[in-house]
Amino acid sequence: TLPEPCNMAAAMETEQPGLEIFETAGQEEQVPREEQPKLEPFYVERHSWSQLRKLLTDTRKYHGYMMAKAPHDFTFVKKNDPEGPHSDRIYYLAMSGENRENTLFYSEIPKTINKAAVLLLSWKPLLDLFPAILDYGMYSREEELLRERKRIGTVGIASYDYHRESGTFLFQAGSGIYHVKDGGPHGFTQQPLRPILVETSCPNIRMDPKLCPADPNWIAFIHCNDIWISNIESREERRLTFVHNELANVEEDPKSAGVATFVLQEEFDRYTGYWWCPRAQPTLDGGKVLRILYEENDESEVEIIHVTSPMLETRRTDSFRYPKTGTANPKVTFKISEVTINAEGRIADVVDKELVQPFEILFEGVEYIARAGWTPEGKYIWSILLDRSQTRLQIVLIPPALFIPTEDDAMERQKLIDAVPDSVTPFIIYEETTDIWINIHDIFHVFPQSQEDEIEFIFASECKTGFRHLYKVTSVLRESKYRRSCGGLPAPSDFKCLIKEEIAITSGEWEVLGRHGSNIYVDEAKKLVYFQGTKDSPLEHHLYVVSYETPGEVKRLTERGYSHACCVSQDCDMFISKYSNQKNPHCVSLYRLTGSEDDTAHRTKEFWATILDSAGPLPDYIPPEVFSFESSTGFTLYGMMYKPHNLQPGKKYPTVLFIYGGPQVQLVNNRFKGIKYFRLNTLASLGYVVVVIDNRGSCHRGLKFEGAFKYKMAKIDDQVEGLQYLASQHDFIDLDRVGIHGWSYGGYLSLMALTQRSDIFRVAVAGAPVTLWIFYDTGYTERYMGHPEHNEQGYYLGSVAMQAEKFPSEPNRLLLLHGFLDENVHFAHTSILLSFLVRAGKPYDLQIYPQERHSIRVPESGEHYELHLLYYLQENLGSHIAALKAL
Repeated sequence: TLPEPCNMAAAMETEQPGLEIFETAGQEEQVPREEQPKLEPFYVERHSWSQLRKLLTDTRKYHGYMMAKAPHDFTFVKKNDPEGPHSDRIYYLAMSGENRENTLFYSEIPKTINKAAVLLLSWKPLLDLFPAILDYGMYSREEELLRERKRIGTVGIASYDYHRESGTFLFQAGSGIYHVKDGGPHGFTQQPLRPILVETSCPNIRMDPKLCPADPNWIAFIHCNDIWISNIESREERRLTFVHNELANVEEDPKSAGVATFVLQEEFDRYTGYWWCPRAQPTLDGGKVLRILYEENDESEVEIIHVTSPMLETRRTDSFRYPKTGTANPKVTFKISEVTINAEGRIADVVDKELVQPFEILFEGVEYIARAGWTPEGKYIWSILLDRSQTRLQIVLIPPALFIPTEDDAMERQKLIDAVPDSVTPFIIYEETTDIWINIHDIFHVFPQSQEDEIEFIFASECKTGFRHLYKVTSVLRESKYRRSCGGLPAPSDFKCLIKEEIAITSGEWEVLGRHGSNIYVDEAKKLVYFQGTKDSPLEHHLYVVSYETPGEVKRLTERGYSHACCVSQDCDMFISKYSNQKNPHCVSLYRLTGSEDDTAHRTKEFWATILDSAGPLPDYIPPEVFSFESSTGFTLYGMMYKPHNLQPGKKYPTVLFIYGGPQVQLVNNRFKGIKYFRLNTLASLGYVVVVIDNRGSCHRGLKFEGAFKYKMAKIDDQVEGLQYLASQHDFIDLDRVGIHGWSYGGYLSLMALTQRSDIFRVAVAGAPVTLWIFYDTGYTERYMGHPEHNEQGYYLGSVAMQAEKFPSEPNRLLLLHGFLDENVHFAHTSILLSFLVRAGKPYDLQIYPQERHSIRVPESGEHYELHLLYYLQENLGSHIAALKAL
């Protein structure tokens, strides 16, 4: 029997967080079915559009104060003050209370604390008011597109660069680049500092600013798809590359330098295309040479698409290079810009250098430069390279001596080539292959070289066991058999190095996290590695520590019953965790790591201070119950269910399945859902059951689980099985009134659900759906679906536009939503589906957001979308009038 609503709430308050909840939630005792009386449908109350709008406004007021982004991007700086009360200062980005923009703050960490009381660190603004604040919310095209790729929703400072030795901060704010100094040789400020604008002759927005690690007076940035450098003291400025011509016509201007192109940003999470060398090379006259490695892209062969301009009044279109699956990607290569600085600190010379042989000859079969950088001493460039099918990964080292000055004269160029010794070649220090796909991540730690002919590094791989784990690898840098001077082309194996040792640091049926901000922290002194992973539960992220020298027991440092996102200090003596669970909004705390022994068993944490206190339970918010079930495929699947707030016995309730269902996303976990997914609680308060299920294909469950839909998208069987399982456990779920809603991949699956199982799904509300896979990009589509020429049937069956005749013929069952300016899932996906629906004589409803891209950003559009969703579900699924319409 069902508990009374008030008792249910009380039971949820007293439950102890832990794995047990996940395993038992929803396993209520069942009265045998034949004894149960027939249940009456519960109809949601019918509100007018204006009433629903007021209801949404009221709920927003409650949780508006929680929308502030928690502190993030921490930097720890030692105070080195034996007399003072504080050991460290931490800097971070956070949202200020007054004007809601992201800016830099700092807090002081005391050397000692009173353990009887909880210390709440005060946030002190590092920056005084400065002119950029006037620009906030006004974005150039470049900024707007970067915010889309990075999914940034806040205004203000999105990231910053810090140079430890000098205490220099560098950041972009509004349309300017600013710098400020704190924590270096000049000590620590006690009041806000006025940022200094880096002046420029550049007419357009400057992007991706970075401090030179070898000399923080020099910064680099991108202006109009070329690299520039500037000195923040002398104000000298110089353009380094000249590949882009700033022509109005995209077609005639296909090259860029130092910029990550669309697919690298959107599908591989790489947002930069240049990397400063960490060391400068001294010159004989007291000057130095600074080096920048950069990627040059030639997009001549990449298709151009046209999307309506955000400036609607101009009635123009914007043009973008967009490589759709099966078509040409940008042609890539590496180059180096060498800048000679004289003894007076001014630019004496700039030399542009290219590889001695074309990129595609040296790195055969490479399509994507996934990651790049320099080894700690600046001796080698390193890069992680992928083939087009994303089933082969290589880590290569490239000596800078492999680059020669660019030279147009053929004879002079040949002399430069001849001057490069045959012994100078790339080294392939690691290679792996898989028959599923390779998920790119950020874990790669190179140790300082102790031997000339060896390189040691930590890398994470899923290919060996099917779960991402850490490996310590030693590769031998042996001279290649290939002789450039003898002519001929290198064979694929010519640059491969012998692996001398490979030690598995972690193992098991769980994964080490290495994306979306998760990385490893290596304590080279104690030979320990700190990482985040899912060892204790696929639904919780925790911080762990293990020895990489003698791998043994993996020790968890964070509390069970919460999911954590952690940042460890540079000295590995402290860490910060942002954590929450289903009931408690996020909280940010600081811990000291103690235990002098190198043995991981002795590493323990000590709570030190709170940076952000949890807001406590939200009024009128009832968290979902997490459940699991054994699916017919043999996997345990996890879901969560929001019960209607005033559940009445003897009634069955309309049900909404909220779905994403695609790769790289996990919706069901032990994190607080009351901010991002607050509308699911609103639906429950109106009388809907809301269900969320992570099907095969979602992340954090291993490559076999995620790879279940390789070559065949559009599987909704797990979702249907989950609904049927829940209905077998709870008689208040009305399987005759089920709606489905999702955005992006979730929008796509919502459409597929309506075509495949219109007997189960009464209504589908699909936001920004992919409807034709041949319209989507190379990096994503080919990873999961293969090349269209090799998987014609998979593309056809997986494209919902091709299944238009399978949509129901009754009106009020299909609502499509799409941002008209979407440059990721183009509006053409919706247009082509509509044209096929019209041809098939099928009814549909359509809601366009004329000022939105793929993510809804304008607050009024967000409110309109939520309102439209509630109203459409009310009129066509939940209310009594919906039942009459269905008849």
